[in-house]
Amino acid sequence: MSYPAFITLRRLPARYATLVTPLVLSLLMTLVVSAIATARSLGLTPHFPGVWMSAWGLSWLVAFPTLLLILPLVRRIVGLVVEAPKG
Repeated sequence: MSYPAFITLRRLPARYATLVTPLVLSLLMTLVVSAIATARSLGLTPHFPGVWMSAWGLSWLVAFPTLLLILPLVRRIVGLVVEAPKG
């Protein structure tokens, strides 16, 4: 991805991928799921953004540590279901 010259982004070392992956996944998934659940229960009222952000924060606080704990199990299950690459 190309950025303008005045923006310099430093990348984290590869060893952090095991932490960054569930972090980003939990942020995005809880954002979407909490929006849908909040809209379903509350509707698109003026209170929606505040209630949604509150629900999102609580959802993320639960989802991120849960992902950190279950990701090794998920990888094992996927390894049992998906054929290993040949080569």
